[in-house]
Amino acid sequence: MKRFASAALFIILSAFSALAQYDKDVFSFRGRSALSEGRYSDAISNFNVLARLDSTDCWTFFYRGIAKYNLGDIRGAYADFNNSVRLNPVFTNGYHFRAITQSRMGKYDDALADLQHAIELRPGMTGLYFSRGVTYFLAQQFDNAVKDFDRYIKKEPKDPSAFLNRGASYLFLKDTTKALEDYNKAIKLDRFDPEGYIRRARVYALQDKYDEAITDLNKAISLDTANTFAYFNRAILYYDKQDFNSAVADFNRVLKDEPGNALTLYNRSLIYAQVGDFDRALADMDRVININPENVLAYYNRASYFVQMGRWTDALDDYDKAIELYPDFAKAYLNRSYVKNMLGRHNSSKQDYDTAQKKVQEYRTAQSKDSTSFADTTKKYSSLLELDADFAKKDFENELLQNRDINIRLRPLYKFEISTDADNQRYALSHRYDNALINKFIADSKVPLVISNSDTLHHPRYNDNNIDNEIYGDTNLSAGDYGNLTAADRAFIKGIYFVQSKQYSKALDEYNSAVEASTSGGYSNYYKAFYRINRGVLRAEMIDFISSIESNVQTLTMDDQGTTRARVRDQVSRSYDYSDAIEDLAEAAKLLPGVPYIYFDLGNLYCLSSKFVESVENYSKAIQYYPYMGDAYFNRGLVLIYIKDKEKGCIDLSRAGELGVEDAYAVISKYCEEENK
Repeated sequence: MKRFASAALFIILSAFSALAQYDKDVFSFRGRSALSEGRYSDAISNFNVLARLDSTDCWTFFYRGIAKYNLGDIRGAYADFNNSVRLNPVFTNGYHFRAITQSRMGKYDDALADLQHAIELRPGMTGLYFSRGVTYFLAQQFDNAVKDFDRYIKKEPKDPSAFLNRGASYLFLKDTTKALEDYNKAIKLDRFDPEGYIRRARVYALQDKYDEAITDLNKAISLDTANTFAYFNRAILYYDKQDFNSAVADFNRVLKDEPGNALTLYNRSLIYAQVGDFDRALADMDRVININPENVLAYYNRASYFVQMGRWTDALDDYDKAIELYPDFAKAYLNRSYVKNMLGRHNSSKQDYDTAQKKVQEYRTAQSKDSTSFADTTKKYSSLLELDADFAKKDFENELLQNRDINIRLRPLYKFEISTDADNQRYALSHRYDNALINKFIADSKVPLVISNSDTLHHPRYNDNNIDNEIYGDTNLSAGDYGNLTAADRAFIKGIYFVQSKQYSKALDEYNSAVEASTSGGYSNYYKAFYRINRGVLRAEMIDFISSIESNVQTLTMDDQGTTRARVRDQVSRSYDYSDAIEDLAEAAKLLPGVPYIYFDLGNLYCLSSKFVESVENYSKAIQYYPYMGDAYFNRGLVLIYIKDKEKGCIDLSRAGELGVEDAYAVISKYCEEENK
């Protein structure tokens, strides 16, 4: 019998081992397939499972790092590439890609050190020289960049990207002749790549050959009619040729695909102002400031619009903001002096004028050190802005994500809801939250319940005039025998039905009845915590519903000013009191401590009440009790960024993305990209 038991145990363990190996192969295949097809979130999900099955495989972290990188999560990618080289100190690919992430983070010395180490490990891997050339370029070591691209081109003479990048390096070295030669070579190697024509057009523009430049951009657009870079560049050229209508038409084409591209909005605003259309100019510049509330030139130029419109107080506000953002902005002092004089504030006007003259003198003294100072009174700050560096860098930054407007919303509140398709599946290694009391509460319920923050659950339909028959009768959504339900049960279930049909007042009455119903001991005391969760969430949702009617929806925006200064007095702004909702959730936490959904909801409500420290504390508690709650990482990350703790916030967003919150990557791209200086 002992031998039989041992043999059986051996067979079971062998079968488990084989299954684990099979699972690893399946998840590895799925992850790599998703990666190759550009389904990066799916890839991360599969590599997450692999990482839990085997935390020693450097390739798992490497592949997951690539997926994160392609989603814009540079910090998360760096952490994974770092793990890959920790697990395998001679892993060339790990050093190579860690260097790429460090380069994107502006850590050029560290990136170059990693690339040098990779080259020492694999000196014949020519792609390393290409990547190091890119890093030298970003570090503005253009001579070294040219040398590395030379090495790469000797081995790969038919790669047009290398010529484009070397040409860009020559362009920054002011050698337009060699830059033009490289761009011509890139076009010859690939006549169907619009990038070569865009680059060559830039050189022609520098040589004042506008017609040739426009011809090249026309060619680029014919090859790729959705290439916004080409339209943007052509708009600049049309502007230089004083063809404002064509310039605006091209900017309009860019904004059709990228409605939140701040740079395009900024330039279009300047053209509108130049032709006297100040209403449109203001609308565009307002958008720019909403997208980037620290854009000093946006405030400066909007102030000039107000001056021309005779709106002196608005102009003064914007000059104040421009000077607040850049205290050495001499022209802003000069212009503010003029505005104050028009408002009759003569003493203050004289002070601004004297300050401006002092700044100008300081600038002239230090001109050789800083020729681009805002104290320069000869510079025209109302000219269109170009993207020389960005347009010169192919494959360095594919899109100008920092110029896009991304809607930011907290992940919604959790509550109990009715679902006709409750998710009862349990997947291995999925780290689903499991709570025995919640499971019992759902099991005891006479209707299919689920705790969720999804907006896509089933909304039950019933005859409003005979709701009791619908709920307690024989329909597929009914709760069963009326006699088997307590008063609290009946009220709670009816409340959920009313909520999901958006009859909030009736729902609140039912939840009040559930909370106030007498208890009979046992689990009923704990169940009151669940009733309070739903009542607290309902109270918050009723506030949000009212605020949405008043066009003042409570959302978290990264601009802590909320609205542009010039428009504040045109809008009605109200604050809303979430104290009743918070009281319900806080009481639920006392009745039933340790449930992450309660702390998550409290985090949201404190955030909407502008109590950000308490908000972060509650999200942290939710994560403490449920470390795999991606929504809590996401919301905590948003709040941390909002209160200027960007590094921690971006780490949280990276973790949220890793846990399956796809919205995290759009926010990461918007707020966590490093600005290389």
